[in-house]
Amino acid sequence: MRRFAVPMLAAIVISACGGLPAKPTAATTLSATQPATQTSAPGPTPLPPRVVTVMTHDSFEASSSVVALFKSVFLADVRFYKAGDAGTMLNKAILAKDNPLADVLYGVDNTFLSRALSEDLFMPYDSPMLSSIGKGFEVDPQHRVFPIDYGDVCLNYDKGYFQDHSLQPPTSLEDLAQPAFKDLLVVENPATSSPGLAFLLATIGHFGPDQYLDYWQSLVDNNVLVDNDWETAYYSDFTIHGGQRPVVVSYASSPPAEVAFADPPISEPPTGVVTGNTSCFRQIEYAGILKGTRHLDLAQAWIDFMLNVKFQEDMPQNMFVFPVNPNAKLPQVFTDFASVPQHTAQVSPDAIAQNRDAWIRAWTQTVLR
Repeated sequence: MRRFAVPMLAAIVISACGGLPAKPTAATTLSATQPATQTSAPGPTPLPPRVVTVMTHDSFEASSSVVALFKSVFLADVRFYKAGDAGTMLNKAILAKDNPLADVLYGVDNTFLSRALSEDLFMPYDSPMLSSIGKGFEVDPQHRVFPIDYGDVCLNYDKGYFQDHSLQPPTSLEDLAQPAFKDLLVVENPATSSPGLAFLLATIGHFGPDQYLDYWQSLVDNNVLVDNDWETAYYSDFTIHGGQRPVVVSYASSPPAEVAFADPPISEPPTGVVTGNTSCFRQIEYAGILKGTRHLDLAQAWIDFMLNVKFQEDMPQNMFVFPVNPNAKLPQVFTDFASVPQHTAQVSPDAIAQNRDAWIRAWTQTVLR
């Protein structure tokens, strides 16, 4: 795979957005009343850089060098407004849609996408980068949103715990309902957590909408622990970080993250992933240009930039997600340790749109009553 050199990337992005803004000249910045005979005229007053604001969830990260590349090409600044988790971010965008808080929104996933589209938040854009998106990711024929990355929400387990307790780790969703796994599982609330909702959808896709509550009742009987967010579940209640639960709802890319951030370094991840038999749900994250943007050309340029190989290759090592551009090369820690399910649980976007709230209410009645 060929990496774009900076000049080539600049040419691609510039051509997609109609070129760079003209540089200010002395004629446009000097006062009209300046005497023509003055011999020591001051230099041109530099104009402040234009700014594109990108609203994101709190987990967004990008390398400063990659962001700096966009700034240098477009002579513009980029500001990131982190607005909470994905659900909170979307709520803020909806409440402010008549006076948007940003030019671009990134991070709404396929579990909340129907709500974002029904609220008419985004304006269409025929990005020249659409041809670079892998098959199966694009869902909006009007091109109001663009897939940026994906990740599989799966059960993760602490390898050491199961070795130390002479237990076989889980290999399916059904295992967690068995007596041997009583008190071992922590999940996230689907009403407040994006991975929690994704896991709920995994159980609906796996067991069916008529039987998923029976499964959740069996988890309740096994004393499942429910946290409001992924950070609490993973970093407080999961055993590898000092908690009491050796099985947690997380991501198939969590093991490479454990290796990448280990201090001292480790050669193998301490966690395993349950990927078999439609036990995972694939989250796809999208970005779109918010209606009312004051910087349309920069917003379009940022969308194109996020789909370019340079940005796509930067995401895995920062957010531990997979790129949607098939030309993007994965870092070695991903190729060595990331798990990719062969078959994920399937729930159609239309079914999610029509039933999401009812499914969450039914779950709440069964699990939190």
